[in-house]
Amino acid sequence: MMEWAQDALAGIEASREGRLNAAFPEMTPAETSALLEQFHPDFKGLERTVRVGPQAGELKGLAEVADLLEADSPLPGEFAPKPDIETDVLIIGGGGAGLAAALALQGTGLQVLVATKLRVGDANTLMAEGGIQAAVGPDDSPRRHFADTVAGGHGHNNPDLVHRLVQDGVPVIEWLTGLGVHFERDGDLSYRAKPGGGTSVPRVLSCRDVTGLEIMRVLRDAVLHGEAKLLDHHAAVELCDDGAGRVTGAVLWNTRTRELTTVSARAVLLATGGSGQLRLQGFSTSNHVGATGDGLVLAWRQGCPLLHMDSFQYHPTGSVYPEALAGQLVTEAARSFGAQLLNAKGERFIDELAVRDVVASAIIREVEEGRGVTTPPGRKGVWLDTPMIERVKGEGTLAANFPGLLHRFGKYGIDPTRQPVLVYPTLHYQNGGIQIDTNGRTAREGLWAAGEVTGGLHGTNRLMGNSLLDIIVFGRRAGSSIAEHIPQRGPVTLSALIRFREERNRLEGLPERPAPWLFPEASGLRFALKEAPTPSAQMPGTSTQGGGGGSFEPPDPFSGR
Repeated sequence: MMEWAQDALAGIEASREGRLNAAFPEMTPAETSALLEQFHPDFKGLERTVRVGPQAGELKGLAEVADLLEADSPLPGEFAPKPDIETDVLIIGGGGAGLAAALALQGTGLQVLVATKLRVGDANTLMAEGGIQAAVGPDDSPRRHFADTVAGGHGHNNPDLVHRLVQDGVPVIEWLTGLGVHFERDGDLSYRAKPGGGTSVPRVLSCRDVTGLEIMRVLRDAVLHGEAKLLDHHAAVELCDDGAGRVTGAVLWNTRTRELTTVSARAVLLATGGSGQLRLQGFSTSNHVGATGDGLVLAWRQGCPLLHMDSFQYHPTGSVYPEALAGQLVTEAARSFGAQLLNAKGERFIDELAVRDVVASAIIREVEEGRGVTTPPGRKGVWLDTPMIERVKGEGTLAANFPGLLHRFGKYGIDPTRQPVLVYPTLHYQNGGIQIDTNGRTAREGLWAAGEVTGGLHGTNRLMGNSLLDIIVFGRRAGSSIAEHIPQRGPVTLSALIRFREERNRLEGLPERPAPWLFPEASGLRFALKEAPTPSAQMPGTSTQGGGGGSFEPPDPFSGR
């Protein structure tokens, strides 16, 4: 494989000895700022002000995000919600944050329903490779973790959220270990901590390069054997309220039967994840197929403020070749083990363990200034010299620590122990989101949020390993907060949506496509209303109070095959 690059590969191999102990010079703050402002996608000037909603005329977002927030609901104007299901707590989202919240609610006596767009566990969480941060080392502390996180977020973080994150770090690791997560250990059974971009000391704990998968395995098993009820293949299309500003449920769409179900809930938790599948600015993405920003839309129409919607993270090392792997991550941990970034001339051009937005900007600079590598299909990238890991750490290191990497590339005849891989930044993480307090409470009574759907914690750039910690810390805190402050059941109306539509009707030129979008356009799973609504099915084991169902008809994603 990669016969087209044999000359370049030979040059890289010949230069390894000379690069073995060479340190890359540290950039000054002025150089870092200039690099970001010139090359990072957040600084391309493609954002615009959102024209309708709680921060109309104030909130700026990338054009795709603004279109999402300004869109109308897919529900018809005559739709009147009547509860089909009653529960105490409705958790929307079956990833790490949602399942952590469900486990925090066990033993409280509250009935919990977890509704997922696909299946429980199908989320970005299981795709996280690099690890989870926590100040477990003897030379580390929550104070250092706090300082690193704020520096990485360029000072735009909410300090209260960061303080809560780092203080809860060690207890969360102990909780996950108690559930059965197999973090790597040293000979004395202490946690093995690795360096990451922007960490002042090694702090990243991992389960080889499948950390998210391991955490999700354990959380999913615990929830499946717990008290919560699960409702797979049900995507939220609208939140309900009591007419006085309190969220009281949601309207869900069954992605298989195409029926609507209205859920009455005393508390709702949004744990819907990010929006990488919007493919902002045409970037490839590392995100799960369901990451389409649904929670942003639902909270926005309820009047919840959003933060930093013009800031997204582009992971520096997304695969470029082979074509089938485009956008998939090569974990940052590979760089922490010694893999180096090289341009088409075989030159190092950045400290590989600088914070992510700086590394991504440097890669984009190399490509835009003509020092990138072009693949036969026409993609551009730079080399990540993974064989250097074997040279630095010893033969067998990649197999022992990065089995997923070897498996993915091995299917296409590429051996990362002998050949470098081609990478380019891939759309990875939504830095901003719904404004919350340290217990996951939003601006609307009855509505909580946790995980990537929220904003403020990471500022305008997230450090490796803080996302897995985020979803567990704030998922658990939101669950505990709900148990302590759950309101009484209220009426189920669409008053907030009606007000949003009234405001929207006073404007012209707003997007015609309704939102949430639920699935990326490339999947073919867009949906539209049927002409004749039909009642929704009752979920076994739940109470039913009348109809209220309607039905959606998406085009067949497999037509034309």
